[in-house]
Amino acid sequence: MSAPGSSAGRAAGSKPRVFLVDDHGMFRSGVRSELAGTVDIVGEAADVASAIPLIAVSLPDVVLLDVHLPGGGGQDVVSAIKTAHPAVRFLALSASDAPEDVIAVIRAGARGYVTKTISGTELIDAIRRVAAGDAVFSPRLAGFVLDAFAAGDSAHLDRPSFDPELDQITAREREVLRLIARGYTYREVAKELFISVKTVESHVSSVLRKLQLSTRHQLTRWAAERRLT
Repeated sequence: MSAPGSSAGRAAGSKPRVFLVDDHGMFRSGVRSELAGTVDIVGEAADVASAIPLIAVSLPDVVLLDVHLPGGGGQDVVSAIKTAHPAVRFLALSASDAPEDVIAVIRAGARGYVTKTISGTELIDAIRRVAAGDAVFSPRLAGFVLDAFAAGDSAHLDRPSFDPELDQITAREREVLRLIARGYTYREVAKELFISVKTVESHVSSVLRKLQLSTRHQLTRWAAERRLT
């Protein structure tokens, strides 16, 4: 017999029950606004520690989650829930399109990965498809995922970088660095990642200090050399 909140217990044609996990309150508010009337938001969390028990209680059809969260990553939430509640499906929604982020959350058991550039209509469609059991990826990521999981092709993604400079940069700093290297202004980076311009400046300063660099040009060249762009 299905649990009251499980996918199997949901009447055909009813709205998908969705749980939001993202550490930016304004972003969660925006998603709720976009999804209003098309899904039932059954809960939300801002970090790994609070997300896991709340998801276990609410048992949504789809968990919409970022891959970078306080206390860990999206893959930690997926791994913790999938064993005990395999009917809960996960759709990653992130500003990051980094290969290591995509592979980590998909390996953990997520059914899809879309970036935050997705439109509201596309996001609603993605949620419905994941709730129905489909796998959904942003167009640019679909080919990469197929290639990465082809016979042994993803082995290189499991190897540690052994780059002492790269290893000291946090996941969020890499996101900021990747966009800066692509030519984004601080304001554009802030908008893309749903953080303040001051936070962007703080991350850039931190990376410059860690790498002992002094200019944005040097930072861009460093990122290009490591194919972070």
